[in-house]
Amino acid sequence: MKAFVVRSYGSPDDLELTDVATPVPGDDEVLVRVRATSVQPYDWHHLRGEPRVARLIPGTLGLRGPKLSILGADVAGEVVRAGANVTGLAPGDRVFALVAGGGFGEYVCVPAADVAPLPRTLSFEQAAAVPLAASTALIAVRDDGRLRSGQRVLVIGASGGVGTFAVQLAVAMGAEVTGVCSGRNADLVRGLGAADVVDHTTTDATRSGRTFDLVVDIAGGHSARAIRRVLTPDGALVVVGGPAGRWLQPAGHAFAALALGPFVSQRIAVTEVVGNRDRRANLLTLTEYLDDGRVVPVIDRGYPFAELPAALRYAEEGHARGKVVVTL
Repeated sequence: MKAFVVRSYGSPDDLELTDVATPVPGDDEVLVRVRATSVQPYDWHHLRGEPRVARLIPGTLGLRGPKLSILGADVAGEVVRAGANVTGLAPGDRVFALVAGGGFGEYVCVPAADVAPLPRTLSFEQAAAVPLAASTALIAVRDDGRLRSGQRVLVIGASGGVGTFAVQLAVAMGAEVTGVCSGRNADLVRGLGAADVVDHTTTDATRSGRTFDLVVDIAGGHSARAIRRVLTPDGALVVVGGPAGRWLQPAGHAFAALALGPFVSQRIAVTEVVGNRDRRANLLTLTEYLDDGRVVPVIDRGYPFAELPAALRYAEEGHARGKVVVTL
């Protein structure tokens, strides 16, 4: 099969499109023919091996080189073969999944327990925009944020991949949402259901004088201390992302927020999704929102598989509105 392979840490130009052996599913896995995937910060952090401090922490980054030879966390495609112990999935089933890696190849093996049926209202391209970004938003808002209907929510970084889902999910759960983004994306964020939009290029949302029950910080442009100015005394700050950096960021941004937590009345959490064990359950929950139209994937651009490095370069610039998808 064809796949983009990572040989060593580097840039998108270092990805090598080559022939590799088609994986063989284990007894509890299915082999999926990938029809679409997406690119996102998860991929370029692994491609570049940054932040470098993460190489010292047990996980998916290797100390001297990448552990994942084929990146790509989002998969939408068709089941080709099912392992001996797999029930309920058969060749030809249209599915999507969140994986640690493998989406940048024509085929990938996925634990059957992590696979969910493709939402009936979505194409492969639309479904590929969902797994990592929407699962992150769901966990941030529902689980880490413990959102309740009627609460006020501030989403910082509302026009990106995670942000567009966070706005829609919070609105669907009954919240009044304010989105923070650039002025050029204000109409998009309002169209997703935000009651108000703050242009971060002209206004500091942490000095607005307004208070919120939940702040979902995806952009990472403000410290936790600054964000506390707009949190209610019993509110919650959920850190999803942070500023990019070679050595410490965005990990440093998250660690600093967590370190503040024991000393303040507000609850502070950092969302982690790839290691979450409820991958399929989260996708099934998201499917309910997707199929009834309360949540719609926002796709900025689509690229053919051969141009995947260009898709990564574009996404890494940080200006994409919603998701960047790749079709195979």
